[in-house]
Amino acid sequence: MKDHDARRRNPGTALHPEWFEGIAVNTPAAERRAASLPARRSLKREWQAAWLLNAVRCIDLTTLSGDDTSDRVARLCAKARQPIAPEHLQALGVSGLTTGAVCVYPTMVAAAKQALTGTNVPVASVATGFPAGLMPLDLRLAEIRYALDQGADEIDIVISRALVLRGEWSALYDEICAMREACGGALMKSILATGELKTLTNVARASHVAMQAGSDFIKTSTGKEPVNATLPVSLVMLRAIRDYRDRTGFAVGFKPAGGLRTAKDALNWQVLMTEELGRDWLAPDLFRIGASSLLADIERQISHHVTGRYAAGHRLAAG
Repeated sequence: MKDHDARRRNPGTALHPEWFEGIAVNTPAAERRAASLPARRSLKREWQAAWLLNAVRCIDLTTLSGDDTSDRVARLCAKARQPIAPEHLQALGVSGLTTGAVCVYPTMVAAAKQALTGTNVPVASVATGFPAGLMPLDLRLAEIRYALDQGADEIDIVISRALVLRGEWSALYDEICAMREACGGALMKSILATGELKTLTNVARASHVAMQAGSDFIKTSTGKEPVNATLPVSLVMLRAIRDYRDRTGFAVGFKPAGGLRTAKDALNWQVLMTEELGRDWLAPDLFRIGASSLLADIERQISHHVTGRYAAGHRLAAG
């Protein structure tokens, strides 16, 4: 992906437990800070439209259902190629807008690659026993290699939550390092499944280990947990990214996934990125949103901005 190639890739470091073992997150303080963020920027009219279009280019448009088919994936890819109605983009003076990526299961990668032929939209594949990750490591690594053989450009891996809950940081680090090696030149996003890590302190520590092991992105959730992306969890992960950048000079990306469904959510998370990490993190090389239904609400808001009325649901092409 050209945006990703333009910056230095995180090479990882040796394991440094001293960077994170002293962390103890004040949960009420994190929740208060996160709750205050949406009020910090009032985005109206053309400014809101611009931020919503920026969110579109950062979406990993996703289908991860047991009944996925090649036809469904092809429809999703058509939506990724043309996420907003051409007449609305023309009215806003925008062209060439696509989503950040399409995210599918390994067996759907070939169909996605075919449907995206002639575009720069990358195909991301979940792997490593998604969503639970409860498979032997050699099989998880084999799944990465299979997805790459099918043409995946990016791999979204899942970590072993039990290693976090037991504080087995060296084992977690070794596991993620092995996955990073299997990914080769493909961008690797490490899903922490934060809703299953119990505490924000665990989230912070797991974030550090994942980055030290060479993750290009850290990602909140699989979308299959009871609780997925939240603003307090995201705040903690972004501060870990900032700390890692300050220590190493390397920028790691962030991907909230699961639970972002409305245009307001898209705005809130972009405000969080801006407040905590700055505008550099508002581009798809450092920010992705894992979503399936979010795009439809963004489309409705863009339609309202351009025409003064909300489009009927049947007029918005399904992904």
